[in-house]
Amino acid sequence: MSELASESFKAPHNENGPTGRLWGVGLGPGDPELITVKAARLIESAGVIAFHSARHGRSIARSIAKHYMREGQIEEPLMYPITTETTDHPGGYLGALEDFYEECAARLAAHLDAGRDVVVLAEGDPFFYGSYMHLHKRLAHRYPTQVVPGVTSVSAASAELGRPLVEREETLTVLPGTLGAEKLTEKLKTTDSAAIMKLGRTFEKVRTALQDAGRLDEAWYVERATTDKQRIEPLADVDPSTVPYFSVALLSSRAAAVTPTAVPQPTSGEVVVVGLGPAGREWLTPEAQDALATATDLVGYGPYIDRVAPNPRQRRHSSDNRVEAERAAFALDLARGGAKVAVVSSGDPGVFAMASAVLEVAEEYKDVPVRILPGLTAANAVASRVGAPLGHDYCVLSLSDRLKPWDVIASRLSAAAKADLVLAIYNPASKSRTWQVEAARDLLLEHRSADTPVVIGRDVGYPAESIEIVRLAELEPSKVDMRCLLLIGSSQTRLTENGKVFTPRRYPEPS
Repeated sequence: MSELASESFKAPHNENGPTGRLWGVGLGPGDPELITVKAARLIESAGVIAFHSARHGRSIARSIAKHYMREGQIEEPLMYPITTETTDHPGGYLGALEDFYEECAARLAAHLDAGRDVVVLAEGDPFFYGSYMHLHKRLAHRYPTQVVPGVTSVSAASAELGRPLVEREETLTVLPGTLGAEKLTEKLKTTDSAAIMKLGRTFEKVRTALQDAGRLDEAWYVERATTDKQRIEPLADVDPSTVPYFSVALLSSRAAAVTPTAVPQPTSGEVVVVGLGPAGREWLTPEAQDALATATDLVGYGPYIDRVAPNPRQRRHSSDNRVEAERAAFALDLARGGAKVAVVSSGDPGVFAMASAVLEVAEEYKDVPVRILPGLTAANAVASRVGAPLGHDYCVLSLSDRLKPWDVIASRLSAAAKADLVLAIYNPASKSRTWQVEAARDLLLEHRSADTPVVIGRDVGYPAESIEIVRLAELEPSKVDMRCLLLIGSSQTRLTENGKVFTPRRYPEPS
């Protein structure tokens, strides 16, 4: 059986029933808020809480975990018989500890055999110079066991110091202060960064090793990191008589100590025209998401700006939908001043949207870079809801006569219908344009069968989305508004029995 059994491990039975589970739970460096959610849950739910303490009976581990303990739990204090290497035990210091751990393991085994789950509290991480591992080695092969990692004192000390441990290809060496002086010096000379544990009575030896390695001026001392008794000093200034066991010596990343000499240059501005797709964030491309996230300014039609989540770091510039050229000039002026501007468009910015407006105005702003990021256009979104009506050649038209005369629209509709193209019709109607849908239908019926499938897609991607498929002859203008897109089939477009619409890729040979 693996020493680190999974939570799904099936508990073995003894003659009295199933056994309990052993948990080695890391508590982090001292701040109770740095306990993981899982550790807090296990501490609260355990039947038995075990923790180490010195002869005075006070337990740092229990003081950290007490915020998550509850009334009625069984507590098993595991009190060290000695805290120095001075002992009259026949096996010496190591022998005394071996007997202690055997006795502790037996006490916990009694609870496990009775079916009680046991949580052993461990400061920092249970497998990082922790006492828990001595119990683990004695019990994990006999009982279902899992270790819950914790934030180590090294990580906490680095965070409180505000200096990274390692960068790029640097190496980190973790050393116990109990190593011999020569070995400490040798390792400190060759490593990039180092954390030295178990200080206390070893502190003077560690400081000498740092000095001999030529690293003393780089070293920092962090005591009881993240607690209200935290102390941080240059290690060379620390009084050895004040150093407790729970302290760390750090040699941080050498790269972190280098002050950049290059003067940061002002960020050059740019305009990025971003396609938002037809609806929510799930329709956005990763490239578009990145452009929106890194922009300093958002420019666009008000309802489109509202689709981008607010960020107080960014400035938002909303405008009416009928001032595209003015909006483009405003965005380009911002970028000329150094701003990173995202001009937002619904769907794809190159389909009846802001890309062409920005590029037209940008001819007068040759010093401002402009990028266009595509988005999923409404024609493809509506088509996907019904099948593949755009599976063959198709034509994209706007019925809006605000920027081009109706005569041009009518001639293009007739030409596309005569060419037997599927049509994707944008901007079919608005409050002020109510007659174009009927006129377009009648034009198309001159070249297209009355039974031609027409897809009416409204608000695709939104909760109020609706899709309707009707015959061309039955296309009712009153059902169509600005939030709709129409797909009108060719002579080859088919409506299947299960309600799917598709246009075959193969076109029939002329007879």
